[in-house]
Amino acid sequence: MEIVVLEKGEVISYGACGLPYYIEGQVQSVAQLIAYTPEYFERERNIRIRTRAEVVRILHSRREVALAGGEHLHYDKLVIATGARPDLSAVEGADQPHVFTLSTIEESRRLKLFLAEQQPKRAVVVGGGYIGLEAAEALRANGIAVTILTNGANLLHREDEDLTARLRKHLESCRVEVRTGTAVRAIESGQVAGVPCDLVILAAGITPNVALAAEAGIEIGRTGAIRADERTETSVLGIYAAGDCAETRHVVTGSPAWIPLGTTANKMGRIAGANAAGARERFAGVAGTSIVRVCGLGVGCTGLSVAQARREGFSPVKAVIESRDRPGYFRGRPTTVELVADRATRRLLGGVVLGENDVAGRINVLATALHNRMSVDDFEYLDLAYAPPFAPVWDPLLVAAQQLLKELG
Repeated sequence: MEIVVLEKGEVISYGACGLPYYIEGQVQSVAQLIAYTPEYFERERNIRIRTRAEVVRILHSRREVALAGGEHLHYDKLVIATGARPDLSAVEGADQPHVFTLSTIEESRRLKLFLAEQQPKRAVVVGGGYIGLEAAEALRANGIAVTILTNGANLLHREDEDLTARLRKHLESCRVEVRTGTAVRAIESGQVAGVPCDLVILAAGITPNVALAAEAGIEIGRTGAIRADERTETSVLGIYAAGDCAETRHVVTGSPAWIPLGTTANKMGRIAGANAAGARERFAGVAGTSIVRVCGLGVGCTGLSVAQARREGFSPVKAVIESRDRPGYFRGRPTTVELVADRATRRLLGGVVLGENDVAGRINVLATALHNRMSVDDFEYLDLAYAPPFAPVWDPLLVAAQQLLKELG
């Protein structure tokens, strides 16, 4: 097939998730974050890449897209992968020179230059999600005092009071102040919501880029993202949508979900491309599995919290345990595991892992269990690896399952 990729910006295929670590200093150059260049795709895969090519309209009745400048391009199949953008509409003063997001390479370069030239002393991070917490850690590594302001009552959008309390305690031990329930509607000179600062990072959430699709008559789902089926096809035959602009299915609830993560975007993109080329592949959905490092602490989440599960019609039961990631004689470090299950079916619904080591491995085990609709009874005796340098004989996941079974009765 003849394949053409249209990109509004100048850079393609880069690791946006690495931008906070570029600000922190662990990544020395943004060039390290670029996975592929347009020349690579054209040379190795026969894919034509056009940068600085902004699509302004989809004309599906004519199978054409219109570009800024008046050019029209024909297509047989179309994949929309317009992603998402920071939602700045509700914040006055977001265009000031000391206000930044961490959404693009260009913005990160600007922030890096600002840190070097202006040497700010106090920063406010607006938003308590993944980017907000990563931004706070990056700024602390630069010796800047940080205050996190978030509108909601919880961190990481998890609706989990226990998790928020643990994260708040840890952040404060790292000299990061956390203020929940604080709405930010304006950025004033020298302060935000009464907090003095000379630098502001806006990380209060993103919104899917759906304007092009909506204007073309493509249905937008109840999540606010483009509605797409398990083959990633939209309501208009021959048009597919993938990544942060599209919704998918939650494997625990079975309902449409919009959980914008790079892992999901990559998988959906592969499915959309294959099906646009004539395949019949399906994307099973997501559990919302994610992991973030917060000032040295690994925090992994998957599935539903108790509050989220109750809202979805389950009867949730929770167990929280503290254990060690290795035997004490092998310098085992504290690990916290939270598991949530449905009382009626005993099915696992979600969980959280916090610790310094192997958080990714443990949250991935739990995500696998969710994808396979495992019960707590089955999960309790999983054959997990044990050796003193790596794990205890009773893994913290299994200890948590035993405790959850007691709660279930």
